[in-house]
Amino acid sequence: MWRDPGAPADSFYETRPECTDVPKSRFRIKAGKTLSARKWNAAFSPEGYLDIGKTLSRIHRGGIHPSIRGEVWEFLLGCYDPKSTFQERDEIRQRRREQYATWKEECRKLFPLIGSGRFITAPIITEDGRLVQDPLVLLENNPENGVIIPQEVTTNATNNLEKVTDKGIIQWMLTLHQIGLDVIRTDRTMVFYEKKDNLSKLWDILSVYARIDSDVGYGQGMSDLCSPMIILLNDEADAFWCFERLMRRLRGNFRCTDNSVGVEAQLSTLATITQVIDPKLHQHIEHIGGGDYLFAFRMIMVLFRREFSFCDSLYLWEMMWALEYDPNLFWMYEDVDDKSEESKGRLKSLRHYGKYERENMKNGGKNGEDPPLPISVFLVASVLKDKSTMLLQQARGLDDVVKILNDVNGNLDAKKACVAALKLHKKYLKKAKNP
Repeated sequence: MWRDPGAPADSFYETRPECTDVPKSRFRIKAGKTLSARKWNAAFSPEGYLDIGKTLSRIHRGGIHPSIRGEVWEFLLGCYDPKSTFQERDEIRQRRREQYATWKEECRKLFPLIGSGRFITAPIITEDGRLVQDPLVLLENNPENGVIIPQEVTTNATNNLEKVTDKGIIQWMLTLHQIGLDVIRTDRTMVFYEKKDNLSKLWDILSVYARIDSDVGYGQGMSDLCSPMIILLNDEADAFWCFERLMRRLRGNFRCTDNSVGVEAQLSTLATITQVIDPKLHQHIEHIGGGDYLFAFRMIMVLFRREFSFCDSLYLWEMMWALEYDPNLFWMYEDVDDKSEESKGRLKSLRHYGKYERENMKNGGKNGEDPPLPISVFLVASVLKDKSTMLLQQARGLDDVVKILNDVNGNLDAKKACVAALKLHKKYLKKAKNP
C-alpha cells in the first residue's frame, strides 16, 4: 500500500525495540520519484512484456517501493528476461523451484538437518572425514548470545552417516557450522529473524549454494548478501535464485587461492582509480602502508551493507543495479543451446540499458576482454574522495584510515553516493583516455 509522500521506509523492515542504536534510514518513499506498484504494473503489456526502460530511470531517481522490491529485483538481477510473457516466467519459476527442491534433497541426503528447520553452529566433521557424534544445533534463536544446545536430532543425523571419503563433500560439510555461526550474526537487530524458521531458511539456502558452487563454496559475507532476498521474497526457492544471480556478479570476490583472495583484483582497481582521480591521496595512502587498499575490503565484499542502514543498503543496491542494467543479462546467465541474436530478441535501444552501462558502452568499456568495472568500486572511490582532506590531514597510519572510514557507518547518503560514483566514473574514463 502506498504511504504518504516523504514517508520513511523503515517501517517495512522492523527492528527489535531494544535495539536503539540502529541507524535510521535516509530513504524516503516519494510520490512521482519512487517506483510505485502502479507505475511498475503499467510497464507491462497485457501479455507480460516489460518495458524495462520505463523503470530504470525512476529507480535511479527514487528507488523502489518496498511492497514490490522483491519482484523488481528479480528483473534487475537477470532472473527473468523483460521480453518474456507472464506464462513463460511462470514456467521458468516452476522449473527453478523444482531444481532447488532437487538440490536441497540431495544435500539433505548428505546431511539430514538440511530442511529440518534446525541448523548447526559447531563442527560435524573432521578434515579426514570422520563424523563428530555430538554437534551442537541452535534450538532457540537468541541473537544476544547465540545460545547453542545439544540436540538428540543431530546425534541421530550423524549416527546414520558413515565416514565420508569424498573430498568435495568433506569440504562442504566443514563449512556448515560456519554458515550457522554467520546466520545468527546476520541482521540480528531485525524482528524478521526472531523467527527460527527464517534463520534456518537462510542456513538452508547458503548450504545448498555452497554445495552446487563447489568452486567457491561458502565465504563470510555471503549471509549479508543473501539475507535481503529472504526478507523480500516469500518463497525460499525464489530467494535462492535471486541470491544465485547476485553471486554470479560477485562470486569472483569470494574465490580464494593459496596466495590471494578474489576481491584483491577489485582493490587493485580501486588503487588505480584513486591514483588517476586523486594522485595526492593515493600517494599518501601508499606512504602510510595502505597501498593494497585492504581497508576497503568489507565495503566491496558485502556491497556497503555495514556502511548503510538495512533499508538504505537495499536502496543503494537497486540504484546500482538499475545503473548497471544490461537487458541481455538473462541470456548471459541461462544455460540454453540457442544463444543467437534472433533467439534472444536482444534489445538494441540504449534506453533499455542503465545509465552507467550506457557510459561503458559509449567509451568502449564492453569491447575488451576484461569485464567493465563495477560501479561499487567507484562508490568506494567516491567515499575516499569525499574523505580525502581528512585522510590527508589526520591519517598517520592504517588504523587512522580505518577509523575515519568507520565514522561513515550509518551516515552515508545512498543517492549522493551513486551520483558521486557516476561523476567519478566519467572523470576516470576521460583521464584514463587522455592521461
